[in-house]
Amino acid sequence: MRHAQVPTWSRPGIAWLALAGVLAAGGLAVGGASVLGGAAAVAPSGALALDWQPDLALVQPWRWWTGALVHGSAAHLALNLAGTLLVALLGMAAQVPARLALAWLLAWPLTQGGWLLGPSLAHFHGLSGVLHAGVAIVGLHLLWPRRGTRVLPGLLLLAGLTVKLALEQPFGPVLRAAPELGIAIAPWSHFSGTVAGLLCAALVAAAAATAQRVGND
Repeated sequence: MRHAQVPTWSRPGIAWLALAGVLAAGGLAVGGASVLGGAAAVAPSGALALDWQPDLALVQPWRWWTGALVHGSAAHLALNLAGTLLVALLGMAAQVPARLALAWLLAWPLTQGGWLLGPSLAHFHGLSGVLHAGVAIVGLHLLWPRRGTRVLPGLLLLAGLTVKLALEQPFGPVLRAAPELGIAIAPWSHFSGTVAGLLCAALVAAAAATAQRVGND
């Protein structure tokens, strides 16, 4: 009997890598243009037409996605592209299943949406919150429902993420100066991304477990 071939995209890590590629390509395309034009470009095709603005979130819904792709400086873009590569490799090493790539995809707009519940900020841009969501998803994947040798790496990953968030004080000042990047960073985005990643990962994993139980009945 011949077994059905497993689609390439459903193999562990492949969908995750593809999504990381989309984020990197989008960051290069949109972020590169915003850096060249200046993060405060006023032209309709400039950063102000794409960055996250809570007041326009409902009437211009593309901002839920494009806000993460706009960047304020070349250093800001380079750092987030390096971070995207790191998260991509992390997911590949952890053999993240396709369903958790879906969780990361869902966390992408929800990371920006977290600003609707957080401190007031008229404009926001950058991939870092979405990258924090990816790290949180990988950490949860290593812990749940797996056992054995993957538990410790998962604990260390989530513990490190928790310490980083605590040091950044997301409930403190809205912006923190980062002169080396030529921008100010917004710790709330990192917190929002982490929460979005954990929630989406738990939701997708629970849905998969429910579907499996129903299939076994």
